[in-house]
Amino acid sequence: MTLFRVLILPALLVFVLLALVANEYAEAQPSRRTAGIAYVPTTEAGFDTERHRLDVYAPRKRGAAAYPVVVFIHGGNWNSGNKSLYSFIGRRLAKQGVVAVVINYRLAPNVQVPAMADDCARAVAWTYQHIAEYGGDPQRLFTMGHSAGGGLAALLAADNQLFMRQGLAANPVRGAILDDPAGLDMYDYLKKMKYDGDAQYLVPFGKDPAGWKAVSPMYYVTAATPPFLVFVGGKTYPSISSSSEKFRQKLTQLGREPQFSVLAGKKHVPMVLQLYWKDNVIYQELLKFVGAGTAVAPAATGFRR
Repeated sequence: MTLFRVLILPALLVFVLLALVANEYAEAQPSRRTAGIAYVPTTEAGFDTERHRLDVYAPRKRGAAAYPVVVFIHGGNWNSGNKSLYSFIGRRLAKQGVVAVVINYRLAPNVQVPAMADDCARAVAWTYQHIAEYGGDPQRLFTMGHSAGGGLAALLAADNQLFMRQGLAANPVRGAILDDPAGLDMYDYLKKMKYDGDAQYLVPFGKDPAGWKAVSPMYYVTAATPPFLVFVGGKTYPSISSSSEKFRQKLTQLGREPQFSVLAGKKHVPMVLQLYWKDNVIYQELLKFVGAGTAVAPAATGFRR
Protein backbone atom coordinates (compact mmCIF):
# COMPACT_ATOMS: atom_id res chain seq x y z
CA MET A 1 0.00 0.00 0.00
CA THR A 2 1.52 3.32 -1.04
CA LEU A 3 -0.99 5.96 0.00
CA PHE A 4 0.32 7.97 2.95
CA ARG A 5 -2.58 7.29 5.32
CA VAL A 6 -0.51 7.74 8.44
CA LEU A 7 -2.26 7.89 11.72
CA ILE A 8 -5.85 7.71 10.63
CA LEU A 9 -7.29 5.87 13.63
CA PRO A 10 -9.77 3.45 12.06
CA ALA A 11 -12.68 2.12 14.04
CA LEU A 12 -10.86 -1.18 14.48
CA LEU A 13 -7.83 0.48 16.05
CA VAL A 14 -9.98 2.49 18.45
CA PHE A 15 -11.83 -0.71 19.39
CA VAL A 16 -8.55 -2.53 20.06
CA LEU A 17 -7.17 0.38 22.09
CA LEU A 18 -10.32 0.53 24.20
CA ALA A 19 -10.06 -3.20 24.84
CA LEU A 20 -6.46 -2.79 25.95
CA VAL A 21 -7.41 0.08 28.23
CA ALA A 22 -10.15 -2.05 29.81
CA ASN A 23 -7.60 -4.76 30.64
CA GLU A 24 -4.62 -2.70 31.70
CA TYR A 25 -5.84 -1.84 35.21
CA ALA A 26 -5.57 -5.45 36.32
CA GLU A 27 -2.26 -5.89 34.56
CA ALA A 28 -0.41 -2.80 35.80
CA GLN A 29 -1.37 -2.14 39.40
CA PRO A 30 2.09 -1.02 40.62
CA SER A 31 1.40 2.51 39.36
CA ARG A 32 -0.57 5.53 40.41
CA ARG A 33 -2.32 7.83 37.95
CA THR A 34 -3.10 11.50 38.41
CA ALA A 35 -5.52 12.29 35.60
CA GLY A 36 -6.77 15.39 33.86
CA ILE A 37 -4.11 17.89 34.95
CA ALA A 38 -4.38 21.21 33.10
CA TYR A 39 -0.99 22.20 31.67
CA VAL A 40 -2.36 25.55 30.49
CA PRO A 41 -3.92 27.91 33.07
CA THR A 42 -7.67 27.34 33.01
CA THR A 43 -8.20 31.11 33.11
CA GLU A 44 -6.14 31.70 29.98
CA ALA A 45 -7.98 32.81 26.86
CA GLY A 46 -8.21 29.86 24.49
CA PHE A 47 -7.91 27.20 27.19
CA ASP A 48 -9.36 23.95 25.85
CA THR A 49 -10.94 22.01 28.68
CA GLU A 50 -10.30 18.64 26.99
CA ARG A 51 -7.15 19.10 24.92
CA HIS A 52 -4.99 21.12 27.32
CA ARG A 53 -4.72 18.29 29.83
CA LEU A 54 -2.34 15.46 30.67
CA ASP A 55 -2.18 12.37 32.87
CA VAL A 56 0.80 11.42 35.05
CA TYR A 57 1.62 7.74 35.75
CA ALA A 58 4.17 7.22 38.49
CA PRO A 59 5.58 4.09 40.16
CA ARG A 60 3.57 3.45 43.31
CA LYS A 61 6.72 3.28 45.42
CA ARG A 62 9.10 6.22 45.56
CA GLY A 63 12.63 5.22 44.59
CA ALA A 64 15.88 6.05 46.34
CA ALA A 65 16.49 8.44 43.44
CA ALA A 66 14.07 10.26 41.17
CA TYR A 67 12.79 8.31 38.16
CA PRO A 68 13.41 9.18 34.51
CA VAL A 69 10.46 10.82 32.75
CA VAL A 70 8.87 10.04 29.37
CA VAL A 71 6.26 12.35 27.83
CA PHE A 72 4.14 10.32 25.37
CA ILE A 73 2.41 12.07 22.43
CA HIS A 74 -0.35 10.18 20.66
CA GLY A 75 -0.82 9.93 16.90
CA GLY A 76 -4.00 10.26 14.90
CA ASN A 77 -3.33 11.97 11.56
CA TRP A 78 -3.10 15.36 13.32
CA ASN A 79 -6.91 15.36 13.57
CA SER A 80 -7.81 12.59 16.06
CA GLY A 81 -6.59 10.66 19.09
CA ASN A 82 -6.88 10.99 22.84
CA LYS A 83 -4.62 10.36 25.81
CA SER A 84 -7.24 8.10 27.40
CA LEU A 85 -6.63 5.48 24.70
CA TYR A 86 -2.98 5.16 25.74
CA SER A 87 -3.24 4.68 29.48
CA PHE A 88 -1.70 1.23 29.04
CA ILE A 89 1.54 2.89 27.91
CA GLY A 90 1.61 5.12 30.97
CA ARG A 91 1.04 2.19 33.30
CA ARG A 92 3.57 -0.07 31.58
CA LEU A 93 6.24 2.60 31.86
CA ALA A 94 5.43 3.31 35.50
CA LYS A 95 5.56 -0.40 36.28
CA GLN A 96 9.12 -0.43 34.93
CA GLY A 97 10.50 2.51 36.86
CA VAL A 98 9.63 5.48 34.62
CA VAL A 99 7.32 8.40 35.36
CA ALA A 100 5.12 8.68 32.26
CA VAL A 101 3.18 11.73 31.16
CA VAL A 102 0.52 11.08 28.50
CA ILE A 103 -0.80 14.26 26.92
CA ASN A 104 -3.60 15.67 24.83
CA TYR A 105 -3.09 18.57 22.44
CA ARG A 106 -5.40 20.50 20.13
CA LEU A 107 -6.15 18.99 16.73
CA ALA A 108 -7.07 19.95 13.17
CA PRO A 109 -9.23 21.48 11.85
CA ASN A 110 -9.44 23.67 14.97
CA VAL A 111 -5.70 24.41 14.86
CA GLN A 112 -2.73 23.67 12.62
CA VAL A 113 0.51 21.88 13.47
CA PRO A 114 2.41 24.93 14.82
CA ALA A 115 -0.25 25.30 17.53
CA MET A 116 -0.09 21.55 18.20
CA ALA A 117 3.68 21.82 18.65
CA ASP A 118 3.22 24.77 21.02
CA ASP A 119 0.71 22.74 23.05
CA CYS A 120 3.15 19.84 23.30
CA ALA A 121 5.94 22.22 24.32
CA ARG A 122 3.72 23.67 27.03
CA ALA A 123 2.97 20.17 28.29
CA VAL A 124 6.69 19.39 28.39
CA ALA A 125 7.42 22.70 30.13
CA TRP A 126 4.76 21.89 32.75
CA THR A 127 6.35 18.47 33.19
CA TYR A 128 9.81 19.96 33.62
CA GLN A 129 8.54 22.36 36.27
CA HIS A 130 6.29 19.96 38.22
CA ILE A 131 7.34 16.36 37.68
CA ALA A 132 9.53 16.24 40.79
CA GLU A 133 6.26 16.34 42.77
CA TYR A 134 5.46 12.92 41.28
CA GLY A 135 8.88 11.36 41.83
CA GLY A 136 10.29 12.21 38.40
CA ASP A 137 13.67 13.71 37.55
CA PRO A 138 13.27 16.87 35.41
CA GLN A 139 16.90 16.50 34.32
CA ARG A 140 16.06 13.16 32.69
CA LEU A 141 13.07 14.12 30.58
CA PHE A 142 12.45 12.40 27.23
CA THR A 143 9.74 12.72 24.59
CA MET A 144 8.09 9.76 22.87
CA GLY A 145 5.45 9.46 20.18
CA HIS A 146 3.86 7.20 17.62
CA SER A 147 3.15 8.39 14.07
CA ALA A 148 2.08 12.06 14.09
CA GLY A 149 3.08 12.03 17.75
CA GLY A 150 6.49 10.74 16.75
CA GLY A 151 7.02 13.72 14.47
CA LEU A 152 6.01 16.08 17.26
CA ALA A 153 8.29 14.28 19.75
CA ALA A 154 11.19 14.73 17.33
CA LEU A 155 10.36 18.41 16.80
CA LEU A 156 10.36 19.04 20.55
CA ALA A 157 13.81 17.52 20.86
CA ALA A 158 15.21 19.52 17.94
CA ASP A 159 13.54 22.95 17.94
CA ASN A 160 14.82 24.89 20.95
CA GLN A 161 12.69 27.94 20.08
CA LEU A 162 9.56 26.07 21.11
CA PHE A 163 10.76 26.26 24.71
CA MET A 164 12.21 29.73 24.59
CA ARG A 165 8.69 30.89 23.71
CA GLN A 166 7.58 29.23 26.96
CA GLY A 167 10.14 31.17 28.96
CA LEU A 168 12.64 28.33 29.43
CA ALA A 169 16.31 29.20 29.01
CA ALA A 170 17.13 25.82 27.45
CA ASN A 171 15.40 22.87 25.87
CA PRO A 172 14.65 20.38 28.69
CA VAL A 173 14.34 17.36 26.37
CA ARG A 174 17.25 14.94 26.83
CA GLY A 175 16.31 12.57 24.02
CA ALA A 176 13.41 11.30 21.93
CA ILE A 177 11.91 7.85 21.31
CA LEU A 178 10.20 7.65 17.91
CA ASP A 179 7.77 4.81 17.17
CA ASP A 180 7.05 4.67 13.41
CA PRO A 181 7.18 8.48 13.19
CA ALA A 182 5.30 10.56 10.63
CA GLY A 183 5.92 14.16 9.65
CA LEU A 184 9.71 14.20 9.92
CA ASP A 185 9.95 16.05 6.59
CA MET A 186 6.55 17.38 5.53
CA TYR A 187 8.28 20.05 3.41
CA ASP A 188 9.61 17.37 1.07
CA TYR A 189 6.44 15.29 1.26
CA LEU A 190 3.94 18.05 0.49
CA LYS A 191 6.04 19.52 -2.30
CA LYS A 192 5.69 16.22 -4.16
CA MET A 193 1.96 15.57 -3.53
CA LYS A 194 2.73 12.07 -4.72
CA TYR A 195 -0.34 10.16 -3.55
CA ASP A 196 -4.08 10.52 -4.01
CA GLY A 197 -5.57 12.16 -0.96
CA ASP A 198 -2.47 14.16 0.00
CA ALA A 199 -4.50 17.38 -0.13
CA GLN A 200 -6.00 16.37 3.24
CA TYR A 201 -2.71 17.30 4.90
CA LEU A 202 -3.09 20.91 3.82
CA VAL A 203 -5.69 21.21 6.58
CA PRO A 204 -3.26 20.63 9.49
CA PHE A 205 -0.16 21.92 7.66
CA GLY A 206 -1.53 24.82 5.62
CA LYS A 207 -0.61 25.75 2.06
CA ASP A 208 2.62 27.67 2.63
CA PRO A 209 5.81 25.62 1.96
CA ALA A 210 7.67 27.74 4.49
CA GLY A 211 5.18 26.55 7.09
CA TRP A 212 5.77 22.91 6.13
CA LYS A 213 9.49 23.34 6.73
CA ALA A 214 8.90 25.20 10.00
CA VAL A 215 7.32 22.12 11.61
CA SER A 216 9.59 19.46 10.06
CA PRO A 217 12.19 18.11 12.52
CA MET A 218 14.54 17.31 9.61
CA TYR A 219 15.50 20.99 9.38
CA TYR A 220 16.26 21.55 13.06
CA VAL A 221 18.64 18.75 13.98
CA THR A 222 22.25 19.81 14.59
CA ALA A 223 25.40 18.41 16.14
CA ALA A 224 23.99 19.56 19.50
CA THR A 225 20.67 17.74 19.14
CA PRO A 226 20.01 15.18 21.90
CA PRO A 227 20.00 11.41 21.18
CA PHE A 228 17.26 9.60 19.27
CA LEU A 229 15.94 6.06 19.64
CA VAL A 230 13.99 5.19 16.48
CA PHE A 231 11.80 2.18 15.65
CA VAL A 232 10.29 1.66 12.21
CA GLY A 233 7.94 -1.10 11.13
CA GLY A 234 9.28 -3.40 8.45
CA LYS A 235 5.89 -3.25 6.71
CA THR A 236 4.91 0.31 7.53
CA TYR A 237 3.94 2.96 4.98
CA PRO A 238 6.66 3.72 2.40
CA SER A 239 6.63 7.41 3.35
CA ILE A 240 7.48 6.58 6.97
CA SER A 241 10.22 4.14 5.97
CA SER A 242 11.86 6.60 3.59
CA SER A 243 11.62 9.70 5.78
CA SER A 244 12.89 7.80 8.84
CA GLU A 245 15.89 6.55 6.87
CA LYS A 246 16.57 10.05 5.58
CA PHE A 247 16.36 11.34 9.15
CA ARG A 248 18.80 8.64 10.29
CA GLN A 249 21.24 9.59 7.56
CA LYS A 250 21.13 13.29 8.43
CA LEU A 251 21.70 12.63 12.13
CA THR A 252 24.60 10.34 11.26
CA GLN A 253 26.17 13.02 9.05
CA LEU A 254 25.92 15.42 12.00
CA GLY A 255 27.73 12.96 14.24
CA ARG A 256 24.52 12.13 16.12
CA GLU A 257 23.83 8.65 14.76
CA PRO A 258 20.60 7.41 16.36
CA GLN A 259 19.81 3.99 17.72
CA PHE A 260 17.72 2.77 14.79
CA SER A 261 15.78 -0.48 14.48
CA VAL A 262 13.51 -1.86 11.78
CA LEU A 263 11.06 -4.33 13.32
CA ALA A 264 10.51 -7.06 10.74
CA GLY A 265 6.93 -7.72 9.70
CA LYS A 266 5.40 -4.88 11.73
CA LYS A 267 2.79 -2.62 10.14
CA HIS A 268 2.03 0.91 11.30
CA VAL A 269 -0.78 0.25 13.79
CA PRO A 270 0.84 -2.79 15.48
CA MET A 271 3.88 -0.60 16.13
CA VAL A 272 1.91 1.14 18.88
CA LEU A 273 -0.32 -1.78 19.91
CA GLN A 274 2.75 -3.83 20.87
CA LEU A 275 3.39 -1.36 23.68
CA TYR A 276 0.68 -3.14 25.65
CA TRP A 277 3.24 -5.87 26.48
CA LYS A 278 5.96 -4.66 28.81
CA ASP A 279 8.59 -7.10 27.53
CA ASN A 280 8.52 -5.99 23.89
CA VAL A 281 11.70 -4.74 22.27
CA ILE A 282 10.72 -1.07 22.37
CA TYR A 283 10.46 -1.06 26.16
CA GLN A 284 13.67 -3.09 26.46
CA GLU A 285 15.63 -0.49 24.52
CA LEU A 286 13.73 2.49 25.94
CA LEU A 287 14.60 1.56 29.54
CA LYS A 288 18.28 1.48 28.67
CA PHE A 289 17.99 4.72 26.67
CA VAL A 290 16.44 6.70 29.54
CA GLY A 291 18.57 5.03 32.19
CA ALA A 292 15.77 3.43 34.19
CA GLY A 293 17.23 1.94 37.34
CA THR A 294 20.34 4.15 37.19
CA ALA A 295 21.22 7.52 38.66
CA VAL A 296 22.11 9.01 35.26
CA ALA A 297 20.67 8.11 31.86
CA PRO A 298 23.44 6.70 29.62
CA ALA A 299 21.93 8.32 26.52
CA ALA A 300 22.00 11.75 28.13
CA THR A 301 25.45 11.56 29.72
CA GLY A 302 27.66 14.36 28.47
CA PHE A 303 24.85 16.07 26.56
CA ARG A 304 24.63 19.81 26.99
CA ARG A 305 22.66 22.55 25.28
